[in-house]
Amino acid sequence: MDVGRMQDLLWKTRASIIEKSFVVQNLHCVQDAVGSDWERAMMESALTARDRVGVQDFVLLENHTSEVAFIENLRKRFKENLIYTYIGSVLVSVNPYKDLEIYTKQHMERYRGVNFYEVSPHIYAVSDNAYRSMRSEKRDQCILISGESGAGKTEASKKVLQYYAVTCPASEHVQTVKDRLLQSNPVLEAFGNAKTLRNDNSSRFGKYMDVQFDFKGAPVGGHILNYLLEKSRVVHQSHGERNFHIFYQLIEGAEDELLRRLGLERMAQQYQYLVKGSCPKVSSINDRSDWKVVRKALSVIGFSDDEVEELLSIIASVLHLGNVQYSGEDSGSSYITTDTQIKYIARLLGVDFSVLKEALTHKKITAKGEELMSPLNQEQASSARDALSKAIYGRTFTWLVNKINTSLAFKDKFNSKNASVIGLLDIYGFEVFQNNSFEQFCINYCNEKLQQLFIELTLKSEQEEYEAEGITWEPVQYFNNKIICDLVEEKFKGIISILDEECLRPGDASDITFLVKLEDTVGGHAHFVTHKLADGKTRKVMGREEFRLLHYAGEVNYNVNGFLDKNNDLLFRNLKEVMCSSENRILTQCFSREELTDKKLPETTATQFKNSLAKLMEILMSKDPSYVRCIKPNDAKQAGRFEEVLVRHQVKYLGLMENLRVRRAGFAYRRRYEVFLQRYKSLCPDTWPSWDGRLVDGVSTLVKHLGYKPEEYKLGRTKIFIRFPKTLFATEEALEERKHSLATKLQASWKGYNQKTKYRKLRWVLGFMFRHHPRCPENEYFLDYVRYTFLMKLHRALPKTVLDKSWPTPPPALTEASELLRKLCMQNLVWKYCKTISPEWKHQLEQKVVASEVFKDKKDNYPQSVPKLFVGTRLDGDDINPKVLQALGTEKMKYAVPVTKYDRKGFKARARQLLLTASSAIIVEEAKLKQRIDYSALKGVSVSSLSDGLFVLHVTCEDNKQKGDAVLQSDHVIETLTKVAICADKINNININQSSIKFTLGQGKEGIIDFTSGSELLVAKAKNGHLSVTAPRLNSR
Repeated sequence: MDVGRMQDLLWKTRASIIEKSFVVQNLHCVQDAVGSDWERAMMESALTARDRVGVQDFVLLENHTSEVAFIENLRKRFKENLIYTYIGSVLVSVNPYKDLEIYTKQHMERYRGVNFYEVSPHIYAVSDNAYRSMRSEKRDQCILISGESGAGKTEASKKVLQYYAVTCPASEHVQTVKDRLLQSNPVLEAFGNAKTLRNDNSSRFGKYMDVQFDFKGAPVGGHILNYLLEKSRVVHQSHGERNFHIFYQLIEGAEDELLRRLGLERMAQQYQYLVKGSCPKVSSINDRSDWKVVRKALSVIGFSDDEVEELLSIIASVLHLGNVQYSGEDSGSSYITTDTQIKYIARLLGVDFSVLKEALTHKKITAKGEELMSPLNQEQASSARDALSKAIYGRTFTWLVNKINTSLAFKDKFNSKNASVIGLLDIYGFEVFQNNSFEQFCINYCNEKLQQLFIELTLKSEQEEYEAEGITWEPVQYFNNKIICDLVEEKFKGIISILDEECLRPGDASDITFLVKLEDTVGGHAHFVTHKLADGKTRKVMGREEFRLLHYAGEVNYNVNGFLDKNNDLLFRNLKEVMCSSENRILTQCFSREELTDKKLPETTATQFKNSLAKLMEILMSKDPSYVRCIKPNDAKQAGRFEEVLVRHQVKYLGLMENLRVRRAGFAYRRRYEVFLQRYKSLCPDTWPSWDGRLVDGVSTLVKHLGYKPEEYKLGRTKIFIRFPKTLFATEEALEERKHSLATKLQASWKGYNQKTKYRKLRWVLGFMFRHHPRCPENEYFLDYVRYTFLMKLHRALPKTVLDKSWPTPPPALTEASELLRKLCMQNLVWKYCKTISPEWKHQLEQKVVASEVFKDKKDNYPQSVPKLFVGTRLDGDDINPKVLQALGTEKMKYAVPVTKYDRKGFKARARQLLLTASSAIIVEEAKLKQRIDYSALKGVSVSSLSDGLFVLHVTCEDNKQKGDAVLQSDHVIETLTKVAICADKINNININQSSIKFTLGQGKEGIIDFTSGSELLVAKAKNGHLSVTAPRLNSR
């Protein structure tokens, strides 16, 4: 069949089915009007349901400055179990206090790889958007999750990690990393979370986790930074609160034998550190079940049994420390009344009993260069005991985090520099209690810094988007809380500097003197007030031991009692010495002996926190941020209950109204041209059913037809910006009306298409009946369709490689054309393959072709050699004696391989080397050239058909230099003989024998090698004087 006939056939086939394509195309156009992507249509349709469930993006609130409207929108959505709402790209999440079926694998797949605004708001949308931005823009990302205790921050961070664990590429190593990332959560929760009045699983520390991804987008490592663990909880809990979970899990869930080794009883009420909150059991917490989860998680992360035992010994020692009781003497000094507890503690910590006992009742002081032991009174001794408990637990927690980091570390140092990162910040939100202390001061300072960063980055991203789109940027007025940050952290004049100075100065420093110094130094600051400096109205609500800061989120009164002690967080020197002498390997890492010799004063808690916060800000500034703001709807943790006063309090402290105001300062709605045009093109005759010109022109035509006023919108380089939500809502309402007419058109098109389909079926049946007749009006439609179907099937299923021999079976009329196409396709594939092949690979293939010609279907172990590449040589220059190389002179060695040579007399096996040069094969014994066989004297090569490696090099009898044929054995016989055949140009002189090989011994004598099949390879001299070779059969031929 010639090319002209083939083209004519293709055109006829195309013409015969074009009618069907036309109807289908029109059908698709109608569908496009409603939205080509049903998920996007579903998302956008939420705009029309705003009366029932509110808007899913607060930016679209008409009255965006009203806090009442903001909270009402939250309430509407919460009542419909829609817990997620956007403020632009910021996700607001309301804790539902119940399980919602929106976290399944199907939901994950729904959000995977989908544009951020094409589906309803969800934590998965934020996670996926950060992941895709990291992959496409090669920029590190971070997700900042904030909110007060009980708002769902920890759960949100878990959902992010679970999303990446399920949706990212996986391998065996990657799965291990995923498991460890997920299992780090229950471990950190056990040691760092506790039951509080607001939350049964409250994180009592801040956490920043980096998840590292390789170039494939798979998670391959991680790293965790922890901030400000609430160590005071170890020794004291408020009424209705508990200590850290791990204490209760250990007592309730541990095996009896483990408790016996640790000296513990299965009653939390027995331990002073666990009864101060009068809440040892909680109905919503199953400590026994959680213990099993934590034990399994420790194993997954990589903790050895010894490490777990030592870790639990430390936890048990803290409980025993809490039960150490003191009594006072008349002199004022104290003594311990519970020696049994000290014995347990000394054993568990691996320290000396008497030294520990003394350290808990005395402190070491230095006077005039002399060290003295000063006794402690009962109150001081109790404080020293509690300080030791806090230090042990706090440092062990830091060790635990470092241990997890070691487990999560990306081991590939070369590629770790190229790894991309998504950071996950789960940190305490703004806290305002009836009594606010040092912890709340640090937490709220942290939130001031985060708010400062948040506003800066939000404004920066807005400004960058406007500039990228060529839209004029209008400066936004907002409250810059840098003035508050400076009040707290400024060198020499800030609150932290004043607190440190008061902690370190000699004399009678106290919390009250600190307050007085604050009044003297920053008393004139607009955001600082004390009882002394306040007006009469304010004094009524402030204590004399309080100072007030006017934060971005509101006013907070801080009680200075305990500020100095908590900031110092000091441990007596002799207690440090005891801990440094511990035999517990974890404690030896927690308490370094360098501390004892370091004369430099340790940094205070506030300064440490300030410095770590500064580093965190640097980390976050280097990444593109995403935000999740968590809100709790009620204090009772009840599902379906929405307390407006509590929610308004959080909206204020999270700065959500400020964020919305910044986002709405410009344009409320923006979409890419293709998305906007695709959705609304049916509203304009010029853009319906399709627009063939530039997208910006199509959008411009559309908005002019819709009557948009110039002040209502702007056209950027790739997006349309709409200023007012009412403009967008009016467009949505017009689309709703338009859908009715589109539905009518769709119905009419479908009816017409349906009738035509019935008519074609009749033609199809008639054509099938006449399919074997010559071409005629009755069968031409059927024959054209069959031909077209074959050609389309062939187009979709063309072979991709030269090894792919598949080819669809053609109809009889196209048999000749099919064969021509098959040959052309194969020629093209071969040409493409040859064009891309490297010289090295070409040489490899040439050798493999020779091996195939010689050995395929003849030599039993040939199939095993096929997948193995032939190497250039089996011996390097270092493996060959220098004297041999010197003897070769200028002869270039092409190949060398270790062989076994069998003597002509007695067939004794001797280790030799076979060297191939351009002109000869040389058998070498250490430094001697034992036999040189010129290729001209090589008559041929014999080898058996079995799987053995023996072969014989036959030489001419006329050559007096030769001692006879050489009987050799090689572990790489296929490779070796292929090299010999190529170097000696003896490809046709390799003989493969079935049962025996005759060879010349010299002086006219002959030897025989007999080959037989057996279970294993054996080479030995037989009784008949022959060389007997038994070889296993690997393949049946």
